[in-house]
Amino acid sequence: MKLNLPNKITIARIILAVLMIIMLLVPWYDLGLKFPEFVINGEILSLKYIIAGIVFLVASLTDFIDGYLARSRNMVTDFGKVADAIADKILVNGLLIILAYDRLIPLLVPVVIITRDIIVDSCKMISGNKGKVVAASWLGKAKTMCMMIGLTLTLFNNIPFTFIGLPVDQFLLLIATILSVVSGCQYYYNTKDFLFPEVDKK
Repeated sequence: MKLNLPNKITIARIILAVLMIIMLLVPWYDLGLKFPEFVINGEILSLKYIIAGIVFLVASLTDFIDGYLARSRNMVTDFGKVADAIADKILVNGLLIILAYDRLIPLLVPVVIITRDIIVDSCKMISGNKGKVVAASWLGKAKTMCMMIGLTLTLFNNIPFTFIGLPVDQFLLLIATILSVVSGCQYYYNTKDFLFPEVDKK
């Protein structure tokens, strides 16, 4: 199968996501490798998180690029849709779980967001099989934006906002979690007629 440009970018995002997860999961200290730490205005920032943050930022940008190219050049494919969803789940959900394990974000955040994604993806699959396609709402897009910025700031120790005592990273992740629930309920409402058609007939 020959991959078009958007699909190649999506595959690159999957590779970047896997590399980021390996970077954060490998017990480098036990292997005799200690990443340098930088002190910036009293805040400690590990090179490991700097590298992971850069990789995450680049991978997040490719998510916008491949989607734009696929739509603008009429290159949307079934493989691209599946690969794009896989890339997003590995990149975002993988990072959420790792940051929660490292106690950098509340455990509630990945639990709510991942659970929501499972429910919404199930709704998409069922409604899609019945010919109903629901476009992403502005709430869903706002959730994604807040989450991407919040995760990026978390990897960079909330710099520069930590210098003025504003937990912008945690605030954005909280907003993303709330929007995740709200947009999930909105998606369910828009697809419930296709999920439970027998209920409407009674």
